[in-house]
Amino acid sequence: MNKTLSRLALAPLCALSVLAAFGAPSALAAPVDDAVVELQRDWEVVRYQTPAAEREKRFEVLATKAHKVSESFAGRSEPLVWEGIIVSSWAGEKGGLGALGLVKQAKGLYEQALQIDAKALEGSAYNSLGVLYYKVPGWPLGFGDKAKAKELLQKALAINPQGIDPNFFYGEYLVETDRLGEAVTYLERALQAPPRPGRQIADTGRREEIRALLAKIRSN
Repeated sequence: MNKTLSRLALAPLCALSVLAAFGAPSALAAPVDDAVVELQRDWEVVRYQTPAAEREKRFEVLATKAHKVSESFAGRSEPLVWEGIIVSSWAGEKGGLGALGLVKQAKGLYEQALQIDAKALEGSAYNSLGVLYYKVPGWPLGFGDKAKAKELLQKALAINPQGIDPNFFYGEYLVETDRLGEAVTYLERALQAPPRPGRQIADTGRREEIRALLAKIRSN
């Protein structure tokens, strides 16, 4: 249980910059865009540039900030997606049974986002929720379901077929389900994904994860 949940330090991200995903900003859209970009940047710093011993507390604090953003922009899916990403990452750092409640909280946030706008942030809610379904234990401990994970991850890929995160996480899912040959195809495609404007920290960190997973596959 601890080992499974400890691997929840995930954060599926949109394949394009948040602003690009929103399209041309309007006067009304700009405040939510700015707030979401700030959450995104804060998450990247904690996830990829903060010592492991400090990440759990930092994500806890960031989750509170993200919840306030979601409340401030009720009816928008983007803050809910990022609140879910941050809560999922907090769960991953926390690990163990104590993380399961956070994982369920993240699941609810993604589901709310999908009800509002499933295609927001290039389908990131589908991707993020799909990752939870293949990483979380199944019944009776959790809601994990490999078939449901596949369905959600494929929806994310259909929306953003060249994105680094949809390809990485589908590749990881294939590794989890012992389909290593297929996994390599998606992981290599993830490595070839175009850089995301303003996302250098996340792109660098994700590519390191991709290379590590490919090396593990090829060493078997």
